[in-house]
Amino acid sequence: MGHLVVTPAPPLDALVSRLWDWDMPPPGHHYERVLPVPGAGLIINLHENETRVYSDDLERRCLRAPAAVIGGPCLRSQIIDTAEQVRVMGVVFHPGGAHAFTGEDHTALVARDIGLEDLFGYSAHHLREQLLDTPSAAQRLAVLEQWLQARVYTPQLAPEVRHALGELERLPQVTRIASLVRDTGLSEYRFGRLFRRQVGMGPKRYARLMRFRRVVDAAYRCETVDWSSVAFDGGYGDQAHLIHEFRDFAGMTPTAFMAARGPYPNHVPLD
Repeated sequence: MGHLVVTPAPPLDALVSRLWDWDMPPPGHHYERVLPVPGAGLIINLHENETRVYSDDLERRCLRAPAAVIGGPCLRSQIIDTAEQVRVMGVVFHPGGAHAFTGEDHTALVARDIGLEDLFGYSAHHLREQLLDTPSAAQRLAVLEQWLQARVYTPQLAPEVRHALGELERLPQVTRIASLVRDTGLSEYRFGRLFRRQVGMGPKRYARLMRFRRVVDAAYRCETVDWSSVAFDGGYGDQAHLIHEFRDFAGMTPTAFMAARGPYPNHVPLD
């Protein structure tokens, strides 16, 4: 039992950031809030025959999907049921990687989780059956990587999108987008449409998410945080702007995030 993370070999590493295997007893809390990340994900539940997420409201409506799904990137945080997160595997794609892997318009993956069998048919069903019969985490990850490698083709990210992703990862400022668009030679409309199709969100939303992620990753490692300084260093106009972005992406304030944070920066225990 444990948590194992591996980096895939080329050429898969051009599309996939990491593969992971989670085989752990359920924690003491029932729900967790999962913060958004810029890449899509593939989830394979080996404990139950479905995956579940919950609406972020008082009703906490349950949204059910097949046991193996691909979707995202999420534009806001999601709530998951830890009772089903006992034996789960996953893939974290680089931004745009899921579009290159599946050929799907990435906005469809943002709108909802799509069953892996709906995209890859019987081979996806056979993959999960094989994983269910594989005893060790290292062996399961090897099986999953082999399946992914067999379906990889040359990444089809447009050079304009690839350039913009690199620049926004280096310096995620919304004010830079206009100059990035001019560099491509495309109109703002054409560039925005191309970016959304291949990444799953518009370039402004992507820049905001990357900036938010930098703040989360930096704050998570600190015992105490001076949020005014964090807001300034992160490129926010003021602390109120930072709080607004936290509410939008994480569904909570920065102070609430720090008070509730658990052992993993992307997962916040709820109850």
